[in-house]
Amino acid sequence: MAGAPRPISVVVPAYNEAGAIAAYLAELSRVLDARGAASEIVVVDDGSRDGTAGVLAGIGSVRTLTHERNRGYGEALKTGIQHAAYDEIIITDADGTYSPADIPKILAEIDRADMVVGARVGRGAKIPLARRPAKWVLRALANFLLETNIKDLNSGLRYFRRSQVLDLFPILPSGFSFTTTVTLAFLSRGKSVVYVPIGYHRRHGTSKIRPIRDTLNFFALVVKTILYFRPLRVFAPLSLAFLIAGAALLAFHLIAHHAISTLAILLGLTGVHLAAIGAIADLIVNKP
Repeated sequence: MAGAPRPISVVVPAYNEAGAIAAYLAELSRVLDARGAASEIVVVDDGSRDGTAGVLAGIGSVRTLTHERNRGYGEALKTGIQHAAYDEIIITDADGTYSPADIPKILAEIDRADMVVGARVGRGAKIPLARRPAKWVLRALANFLLETNIKDLNSGLRYFRRSQVLDLFPILPSGFSFTTTVTLAFLSRGKSVVYVPIGYHRRHGTSKIRPIRDTLNFFALVVKTILYFRPLRVFAPLSLAFLIAGAALLAFHLIAHHAISTLAILLGLTGVHLAAIGAIADLIVNKP
């Protein structure tokens, strides 16, 4: 990293992490102290009911913010980001899945990117087998819609500047899809995103992710976010599919039956309507 190390705020959302958070924060503090630059750790206790608050009360090296009730991973991150002392933000999890030792590798790239993502593709990345197919399909869909190569769509260890995220708060979800949305939003806006290979460890305690429900929500979220920023990437393929289907059906009926198919006309008109809707949406999104 060129020049003097920048001051950073590390935001750590926590919900029922009493068994892991003390050791994780101790390791995180050691890594930050070794940088020799101003830094802070902001922990957001998101309505924990397992003694997490008591553990945090005994750690004087962190700043703790508290939600009286559980409001969700994304809301905890928003609270931490809003109250951070510095513009340079690192987010990470309290469950031990991300190693603080990877943070210097991420910070080494911040001069050449708007966002640096710790991509869980490095040696030792222990992503549960049952979650891999859904993650692959989700990433493939996002890659197609954005015409890019996303190494990790929803990694919870990443860097960005608060000033580039605050205006996105109205569309950033309250739950685990916060990271997915912020990735898509940055890429849709043409901001630079760099991926740094990191490990991923087995978490301490019980996962809060609901595999089927959250996966379906992630798929819907990808399409919704792309519609918000680049609607033609959704409407154009759909329009083309209907137009091709209509043309093929029309040709078949003309050759085989010497007649015009009503369904072919409807398919063609649907394709034209979708193209028009996409064009209007794109004009609205890109309005100066």
